[in-house]
Amino acid sequence: MAGQYCLGIDAGGTFTDFLCLDTGPRPTLRVYKTLSTPAAPEQAILQGIRAMGLMPALAAGELQIVHGSTVATNATLEGKLAKTVFVSNKGFGDLLSLARQTRPRLYALEFAPIAPPVPREYCLETGGRLAADGAVLEPLTEADVEQLVQQISALQPAAVAINLLFSFLDDRFEVALEKALQKSAPALLISRSSKVLPVYKEYERGIATWLNAALGPVVSGYLSRLQAELSGTPLQIMQSNGETIAAEEAAHAAVHLLLSGPAGGLTAMRFLGRQITQEQIISFDMGGTSTDVALLDGAISTTTEGYIDRFPIGVPMVDMHTIGAGGGSIAYVDSGGLLQVGPRSAGASPGPACYGSGGQEATVTDANLVLGRLVADEELAGELVIDRTLAFQAVGRLAAKLDMTAEETALGIVNIANEHMAKAIRMMSVNRGYDPTQFLLASFGGAGGLHVCAIADAMQMQRAIVPAYGGVLSALGMLVADRGRQFSRTIGMEVSRIDPSELEAQFEELAQLGREELLREGLKASGMEVRRSADMRYRGQSYTLNVPFTKIADAVAEFHLLHGKRYGYSLSVTTELVNICVNVVYPQPPLVLPERPAAAACNIMRQGEVYGEEASAKIVQRAQLVPGQRVAGPAIVCEYAATTFVASGWTAQLDRWGNLLLSL
Repeated sequence: MAGQYCLGIDAGGTFTDFLCLDTGPRPTLRVYKTLSTPAAPEQAILQGIRAMGLMPALAAGELQIVHGSTVATNATLEGKLAKTVFVSNKGFGDLLSLARQTRPRLYALEFAPIAPPVPREYCLETGGRLAADGAVLEPLTEADVEQLVQQISALQPAAVAINLLFSFLDDRFEVALEKALQKSAPALLISRSSKVLPVYKEYERGIATWLNAALGPVVSGYLSRLQAELSGTPLQIMQSNGETIAAEEAAHAAVHLLLSGPAGGLTAMRFLGRQITQEQIISFDMGGTSTDVALLDGAISTTTEGYIDRFPIGVPMVDMHTIGAGGGSIAYVDSGGLLQVGPRSAGASPGPACYGSGGQEATVTDANLVLGRLVADEELAGELVIDRTLAFQAVGRLAAKLDMTAEETALGIVNIANEHMAKAIRMMSVNRGYDPTQFLLASFGGAGGLHVCAIADAMQMQRAIVPAYGGVLSALGMLVADRGRQFSRTIGMEVSRIDPSELEAQFEELAQLGREELLREGLKASGMEVRRSADMRYRGQSYTLNVPFTKIADAVAEFHLLHGKRYGYSLSVTTELVNICVNVVYPQPPLVLPERPAAAACNIMRQGEVYGEEASAKIVQRAQLVPGQRVAGPAIVCEYAATTFVASGWTAQLDRWGNLLLSL
């Protein structure tokens, strides 16, 4: 990575995390954490750069930044999207509104009306219809094009999404519309499905194309403001699949940024697994707003069946499950008198009650403080000072409703949050045929270490790790991520009917697209790697499994094995190759983390009381521990960006990189 300083930034819902690598003769890493500024995320970023003393490096052009952001995610969840026209074939203007005709909940026969993604007046219809075999059913005439241009000119949208039927077989009509619109309105952001997601399933393809268009101006505006403040500093943006893209290209690939931040954490876990020679890892990233759970079995898994809110996202993204359980998750008593936690969060403003910023409702962070698992007088990220009295008051108001003590209520809050996370881990492991006891549990994020032992106990796992820099691990992931592009195309044929030479040509065509995009970023073709995979299924199935692809016979064999592992059986029926997928990657130079120096064991520990623990807990600074030193629970390991609670029966030991290894 060029530049004397490399800065990874993860802008989350509650905190913005920074990890700076000084690439001088003796590489060093520094971390910083500050409260996010959701209304203008660039403000927190600039504040962090100033606080880390990096303004001179910024001015001298010696700083390179890789950034993961929630801008696209938040805009989607909050409905703050650009005014977008959706173009489809005649008779299909309601395609996005009709969706898949599924109920939000299976047994809820009545439910509130669901607003369509695009208002009816912005759904336009035109000619240029293809059949399922690519034959032209209705031509695209000059009159059709002229009429559409006039309609869009009258509506004055910020973006246009073009989604014609079966355009993944032949894109000429979509390309013709794109050229005509570019000529009439050069500033208009245009997204066409044959470029964004050239695969079957017109609804999913339409949603991806619409989101790509509607998010484009939002992402472009944010990145333009940020780049203006950064004075031309090189800026890469993390994509949802765990690879980065140049900021200049990101606005035209906005739908690929929806899991930008969480992907950074998983990329860092892959890097960490290689460092400690551990390939099987279950990770949970617990921040202030949510928890992201993922499983690594030698590599990062991606999926094209992910969702953001109610919208299917057909582009590749890291395969993880996200729940509304974070340090800021709000606890409440429901109408039936039961204690509930989340998914609503106190966020960065006002934050948990103990922050003293006006929050009145009890959160998971307040509960941990009441229990004594958080230490009030320790230095926290973002220059926070937490107030145990405010936490007791907030939890106490809930306790009064439940006729319980504040401590009992706080323990209930933490236990409920833990069960939410354990359920998510079961979904990603047991439900997919994996035995979690064969995996290492990895906890990171600012709040993860407080819950790691309890979650490991719930999953009957006897090993866990809280990585070095765990409070800002997603920011580390930004620095170790490769640059890359992913492309897919629908084939939709039985494997016995596929011509290998034609298939090879299609794989190579997608690979060339990836190479060309990376070449535009100034990268050398000689350093690029091409990775192939295929989405496969048994004939008659609706869903696919993605397997590596070298040749057809090997892919079929791999599919049978994976299907048996995932669902408990495999079949001897016809197999179909649905989509081909190509990932063109430009690997980053390996990052070598500094090792902790050997020294005498630290014996400077004070005592603290933790509710529910018979013995007093040892309180120790993580920075004072030395490699090989063991600390038996109950113990609280404090650090700048996070806190780890080591429960009774567990032992913590520091390795040579500063990772905290936990074992029963």
